[in-house]
Order: sequence, then structure tokens, then C-alpha cells
Amino acid sequence: MNTLWKAVGWAGGILGAAATGVAVGVAANQKKVSNDRLADDPLADEPLGLLTPNRESTVAADDGVPLSVEEVDPADGGDPELTAVLVHGFALDRRCWHFQRRDLARLTGPGVRQVLYDQRGHGRSGRSAAEGSTIEQLARDLDSVLRAVVPEGPLVLVGHSMGGMTIMALAEQQPELFADRVRGVALVGTAAGAVGGAGLPKSVLSRYNPVTMGVGRLAGLQPGVVEWVRRRAGTLTWSGIRALAFGDRKVSASLVDLMEKMISGTTVQVLTEFLETLGTHNRYKALAGLRHCEVLVISGDADKLTPFSHAERMAEEMPHGELVRVAGAGHMVMMEQPDLVTGHLVGLVRRSVAEREESRRWWRRA
Repeated sequence: MNTLWKAVGWAGGILGAAATGVAVGVAANQKKVSNDRLADDPLADEPLGLLTPNRESTVAADDGVPLSVEEVDPADGGDPELTAVLVHGFALDRRCWHFQRRDLARLTGPGVRQVLYDQRGHGRSGRSAAEGSTIEQLARDLDSVLRAVVPEGPLVLVGHSMGGMTIMALAEQQPELFADRVRGVALVGTAAGAVGGAGLPKSVLSRYNPVTMGVGRLAGLQPGVVEWVRRRAGTLTWSGIRALAFGDRKVSASLVDLMEKMISGTTVQVLTEFLETLGTHNRYKALAGLRHCEVLVISGDADKLTPFSHAERMAEEMPHGELVRVAGAGHMVMMEQPDLVTGHLVGLVRRSVAEREESRRWWRRA
């Protein structure tokens, strides 16, 4: 039971390091974290996660779960040429796209409308029953969002981690959508195969780990107690987030703070409910459905959660796509190296628009 409580203490930091005690080294760690937070921070004045959308709405998933959605129009007030839908990953929310959301809104030639939403159980979206915590259901949620707020027009879908898996599952369920409307797909720090073995620390995030699953069962029975222990382990969680989510470059304390807010907003019960689907995810065959799209696969080579080998394997299945290796970046590559990632997304958007124009010319000639 003692081991279980230790695991609970770290559960918030991407379910944390179960072998690390809550009390062990807390004083020393608190001092180090305090010093890190007081260090010069280049992002101290950046309004991380506080950007105001043009519109907000709630979309009902096919099983009734409310999904919180926001829309961002081009900053210059012009008409967009396509819509980019940004899909966040496990334990996060739509705020993880802060830099891309900010900079894509400023893009001209083409202008881009953006749609961002929180996955079920994350951020401002509603909870579902445990049986709804699957990548297949997440794909249907994405379809519900598209039907409600982007019912027509060309699309670029951008997914990070579990968000990338969501897009792959949608391609598996609706290949015609990707042939007809989806012009581009970006897969960021994600995998087409199961995680929890290769990549994610098997000792913590594996669906076969009895301690981790014990935390999930306990969270179902005593959620208040579990979340209380999690809050007591706050400084350990902060350090764990920095170590697990980011690469080997110096990372802004503000980014770690934002990560901590996002993860803390997702309950331990929700986190553990998604482990089963992460451990059985296999969408390599679905990648064939992206053959009609411009494709970008981008990953940090210091990613401890979905190592770069996952990106390489996906790229082998999609030789027409662009593979980008971001040196020194970790799992949160789009926060850690935002200019590089956004630059490649801009390239993807422009190729997607060019591909659309080429298709129009082809049809006119035919």
C-alpha cells in the first residue's frame, strides 16, 4: 500500500515516477524548484494560455459529452483560405498550442482560421464514462467538432501525442474525408503504434503495471483522497514534468508552470482510464489514408515519452511526407521550439493550399 501512495503522489506529473516517495527529498527539491522559478525567464511577460478567441462554443459528442471549442480568425480580418484544427494530447488541453495559435493567426498568404478544442476529460470539456476513454471515441469527437464548426472547406489537421493518434483513428474511420477535404496533416510527437512499452516509461504508464492501475482503481473509489495526495506532491510533480516533458535544453519556468496547470486540470482517474487505449493503439494501416494529403511528421530527438523512432517508423509508411527531427527537444516540442515547429506548419499550410490550387487546375483541364 505504501508503494501505491507513492505512485499517487506522482500521478499528476504524467502519472509520475511511481518509485519516488512523496516525502523523500521534498525539502531539497522545494528549494531547487524555487530557485529555478526565480531564474531569469524569457517568457515571463508572455500571456501563456491566456489568448482570447474570436468565438467559443460547446459541441456535443455523439454520446452527449460536451466538448469545449474555440475559433480564431486571421488577425488581419481577411478571409481564410483553409481551417487548421489543432488537437492536443494526453493530460494536456488546447493551451499547449499557445505559440502556434498566436503565430498562425498572423499568417497571410494564406490566411488561416483555427479551431482548437479540449479532448473529453481534459481542460474545459466534460467527463465521460470510462468506456468512452478510447482513441476511437476521440476520433468520433473530432468528427463531431468538424461537423459542428467546420462543415465545409479545406482542412489541415494538426495533432500532438494522443491528438495525433486521434487524427489517425479518424483517417481509419473516414478515409473519404481525407480524400475530399483534408489537405494536410501534421503529426507532432506522436506514434502510430502502442505506447507504454517502447517510449513511455513502462514501469509507470503501462496498462500492465499493477501499481499504476491500482492508482486508477483507488481514484475511482476515493478521488478526493487521491487528488489531495497529488497536490501534496506538487514540487516533485513540477520537477517530474520538466524532466519528462522537455528535452535537454534549458526550458523556461513559465512553460513548466503552464504544463503543470494543464496536467493538474486532468484528474488521475481520467489519466488512468486512457492507459488501456494508449497501450493498444495501432494505426499503421490507417496511415495509408493520408496518401492524398500533404504530411508533416515532426518530433524531438530527446523525447522521453514517444521517442523519435516512432516518427521514423511513421515516415517509412508515408514516404511522400516530410520528416523533421528537432535536435534536443522533448515531447513538448511545439512549446520548447515553437518557432521551428510553427515554421514547418506554415510550410505545410502553404503546400496544402498549393495542392488545392493544382487540383483545381487539373479538374479544369479535364
